[in-house]
Amino acid sequence: MKYNFNEIEAKWQKHWAENQTFKASNNSDKPKYYVLDMFPYPSGAGLHVGHPLGYIASDIYARYKRHKGYNVLHPMGYDSFGLPAEQYAIQTGQHPALTTETNIKRYRQQLDKIGFSFDWSREVRTSTPEYYKWTQWIFIQLFNSWYNKDSDKAENISTLIEKFEAEGNKAVNAVADDAVEFFTASEWKEFSSEEKQEILLQYRLTYLAETEVNWCPALGTVLANDEIVNGVSERGGHPVVRKKMKQWSMRISAYADRMLQGLNKLDWPEPLKEIQRNWIGKSVGAQVQFKVQNSSSKIDVFTTRPDTIFGVSFMTLAPEHELVNKITTPEQKEAVEAYVEATAKRSERERMADVKTISGAFTGAYAEHPFTKEPVPIWIGDYVLAGYGTGAVMSVPCGDQRDYDFAKHFGIDIPNIFKGVDISEEAFADKEKTILANSDFLNGLSYKEGTTKAIEALEKIGQGKGKTNYRLRDAVFSRQRYWGEPFPVYYVNGLPQMIADEHLPIELPEVEKYLPTETGEPPLGNATQWAWDTETSTVVSNTLIDNKKVFPLELNTMPGWAGSSWYFNRYMDGGNTEEFASQDALNYWQDVDLYIGGSEHATGHLLYARFWQKFLFDQGLLPVDEFAKKLINQGMILGTSAFVYRLQDKNTFVSKNLVGDQNVLPLHADVSFVNASGELDIEAFKNWREEFKDAEFILEDGKYIVGNEVEKMSKSKYNVVSPDEICEDYGADTLRMYEMFLGPLEQAKPWNTAGITGVHNFLKKLWKLYVDDNGIKVTDNEPSKESLKTLHKTIKKVEEDIENFSFNTSVSTFMICVNELTAQKCTSKEILEPLAVLLSPYAPHIAEELWSMLGNSESISTAAFPVFEEKHLVESSKTYPISFNGKMRFTLDLPADMSKEDIEKVVMEHAKTKAQLEGRTPKKIIIVPGKIVNIVG
Repeated sequence: MKYNFNEIEAKWQKHWAENQTFKASNNSDKPKYYVLDMFPYPSGAGLHVGHPLGYIASDIYARYKRHKGYNVLHPMGYDSFGLPAEQYAIQTGQHPALTTETNIKRYRQQLDKIGFSFDWSREVRTSTPEYYKWTQWIFIQLFNSWYNKDSDKAENISTLIEKFEAEGNKAVNAVADDAVEFFTASEWKEFSSEEKQEILLQYRLTYLAETEVNWCPALGTVLANDEIVNGVSERGGHPVVRKKMKQWSMRISAYADRMLQGLNKLDWPEPLKEIQRNWIGKSVGAQVQFKVQNSSSKIDVFTTRPDTIFGVSFMTLAPEHELVNKITTPEQKEAVEAYVEATAKRSERERMADVKTISGAFTGAYAEHPFTKEPVPIWIGDYVLAGYGTGAVMSVPCGDQRDYDFAKHFGIDIPNIFKGVDISEEAFADKEKTILANSDFLNGLSYKEGTTKAIEALEKIGQGKGKTNYRLRDAVFSRQRYWGEPFPVYYVNGLPQMIADEHLPIELPEVEKYLPTETGEPPLGNATQWAWDTETSTVVSNTLIDNKKVFPLELNTMPGWAGSSWYFNRYMDGGNTEEFASQDALNYWQDVDLYIGGSEHATGHLLYARFWQKFLFDQGLLPVDEFAKKLINQGMILGTSAFVYRLQDKNTFVSKNLVGDQNVLPLHADVSFVNASGELDIEAFKNWREEFKDAEFILEDGKYIVGNEVEKMSKSKYNVVSPDEICEDYGADTLRMYEMFLGPLEQAKPWNTAGITGVHNFLKKLWKLYVDDNGIKVTDNEPSKESLKTLHKTIKKVEEDIENFSFNTSVSTFMICVNELTAQKCTSKEILEPLAVLLSPYAPHIAEELWSMLGNSESISTAAFPVFEEKHLVESSKTYPISFNGKMRFTLDLPADMSKEDIEKVVMEHAKTKAQLEGRTPKKIIIVPGKIVNIVG
């Protein structure tokens, strides 16, 4: 019987689907194990061979855990809201829901072909109303919550209102806006309903505020920092500018310290945890207040070195700081406005990364030093960010290189009173004398002592206090897009009102076009049925808006990370229509035991998901405050790109080895046009694009040889290999094993289709171990000691490898095992049946088929993992080299536990020994048990 992998794989994929073989139960006597992959965005390009790497690894582990007796949850779904589908809709006019559905079907076919053990009964799609109903519900819970620093958790907003009614807000210890004004209980009661709502917005965990955002005019939307690369949008490469917009934000900063501390208990890669620590960025120091001269304005500055306050020679504000327009003098107005406009074209990341460029503008205004009362010039500079800290820094050139460079560049006076940057000695001016007279209370103190003293002095004059600051900023939660979760929000007199839970979901309306409106409103501004009737609790026509009973709905949608911040909890109870997941299901599954996905999500998805998890935990809705115990970042599978070389300004291509010193432009060519020898199919290349139709080719030995380079596998580099083709030509089991064989899971590794034949040949050899031309050839014969040894060393190694996620070395172990069993002519069921189970996580289709052929009626996934027995690896005999005067003449197999006396007796009585000695009596017999016998003389 031939190994017909196409038939075998189709048969078992159908069987698994029809029998829901991998469906997990929410109630089991078995211990639970939850294995999760970061769910994919279903793009139109489908999967390439790099995408399944993590899925294969997680599937091996999930199958292994089932064999070990666990109730395994291994779900899959789709992160199906997003900008790409919307951009395609703009270009084609096709509704994003239709293209998304088409893409999901394609993904599902590809995933099924690879044979994953997913529980598809729990599938989630973030773009379905059944799912985003609960995303909207979570948003409402956030809106109705505030963060109590005293209890160190989120609480219902009603408890805050109770405090206001009883004692006002002066004693309230909350995470809130900086500009909160104090009021008494009696004043609170006198406030109008609208005034109370505005005050509460300063405390809510999701709130409306004027925020500096990354605005992409070409895409008509706000972008997150991780959606911008080198100052342009990741999608399309469009320019991005900074601008202020009224946006929904999430008060993730409230959880900064808890997220920092929580990293200590997570089994996540240390480099990823360090990225999060740096992103959260805890700093301990002081908040210092500088008064602006000839103005009622004040500038708050956070510094980790309040002890250097007497070294301040200027202040720098972010160009976007709210005071810039207010304090800039008429003489400086033009220069400042030009600088602000130029800065708006640079992304925050670009500004943070640029440590070489010195640029800024003087506002013409001066602040007053808290102690000396001397004037401090106020500048703006793009190295200061509005959203980080207070958006202002006190600049100390003698203690900070960047401040020194800035001062030197613009000719700002530098007080020379601290050791630090090497600057020339000059006679002290009146300003320096004043500084020295006021700073003597810091003389001779260490940094720690000086910081404490400085804070005490600032508090005494009412211009500062000790503070812990975080780099982590509140997350902008609005997007000017169509294809995203609608907010469950309508507006009464400009103030947001939540739609009641029982009326969720608020579904996306139909629109004629997916671009912003002519007046600049988001795409939902094109909807004609997008108003909320408070009497009927339904979405109605915009023409009915009267701001009495019918009100406008929110036009922004939620960002892509909304749905991905809690999907792992929805999998626990995917079909629940009454709640986002039942408490029974949540208490049973608890959290994700193994999460596999890319490290690129360190400061996006993984931070936001931890934030939402902690919030829902605070609400008593989740049993744990971290959602994933263990995380593994899989490496990237790289593609081998093909390059052709076009002469500059000509449509002539030169073969690789003839390029020499010629001025050529390397261009990517589709790898499908290149054979295993690196030869380009010229006709296919010429037909590929109109511009190449009449191209000329300079050949070597009648061939055009391409260049190669290992790069990220990408459609834009034309180096993508489809898993469909591999499955068709070699089988899914071959693909699975080959992807694991390429190298360690966490490392990047290049793809080489030519290398896949070795793994495919291994599976054919495995098949022949069980099957011959007449069918199954496995017998009930007793296994040999050699075969038992081979099996049990394989069990030991494979189990160790799976537990250590060293899947590549397991594949090598299987190959050695099959080679040894083939050489031993093993046909024993006692060996070959457990071997099929061992192999099942890696190559499930062939394992299922062989298991069935061995007479088993249940799926191999129900079989127990083979148990390693040490006794089979204990040597029962030893092979001794028998030497005469140091030269080996023959070998002898003797029992491993034989004594020296018995060894000597057997050796001396052996016919070959007598022939060597020819009647002589040896002078000495040297015996090292287990190693050698040497007869001397």
